[in-house]
Amino acid sequence: MRLLAVDTATEACSVALWLEGEAVERYEVAGRTHTERLLPLVQQLLADTGTRPAQLDGLVAGIGPGSFAGVRIAVGFVKGLALALDRPVVGVSSLAMLAQGAIEAGAERVIACIDARMSEVYWGAYERGADGLARTLLADRVVPPGAIEADLAAGAWAAAGTGWGTYEALLKQRLKLEPATIDGQALPHAAAALKLALPAFASGEVLGADELAPAYLRDRVALTLAEQQAARAAKG
Repeated sequence: MRLLAVDTATEACSVALWLEGEAVERYEVAGRTHTERLLPLVQQLLADTGTRPAQLDGLVAGIGPGSFAGVRIAVGFVKGLALALDRPVVGVSSLAMLAQGAIEAGAERVIACIDARMSEVYWGAYERGADGLARTLLADRVVPPGAIEADLAAGAWAAAGTGWGTYEALLKQRLKLEPATIDGQALPHAAAALKLALPAFASGEVLGADELAPAYLRDRVALTLAEQQAARAAKG
């Protein structure tokens, strides 16, 4: 099975190909240049592996949460290619990708958290399943870091994502725990999306291209002037 995964929901731009039982990835931190960098990365990956688009059996998209523009880029690209090739698709959470990365580094339970700007974070809790894949414990959500509430099981947790890089002390206080490891710079990888999507392709639980949708979690992209002033005052 040959699957192509694309993720641009955060600062990272990554593409990965599932080929002969392993993931081959091209990854870079692109900032706001995803539109310019995505297609060249895909073309490079396919050329390096000797893969033609027509040989793909399916596609995987990182559907967020993340930046509105970034999520749209990946979802739009995958929808367009899937329609052109008439191939099935699967969408994967950005937070699940972060959790999968931590699990592959040895974690059993992970609190994945992405800085959502606007004084909010996207976060969710995951655990290692029997198959070694991230399994949801608390569904992805968006909330101000100072308003997080969760009754998490005692024991060792890993923390991953830019939300931890920005709000580490506050998140520890609100969650009442001290993670065993914290990677506040972690970003999602398309290779993780591939692994998380494999069971869906194996079981036939896939989507048509027109069914693929972003997971924004919120419906605003900017603070009002009053909210910006309040956020600055709170940080001061």
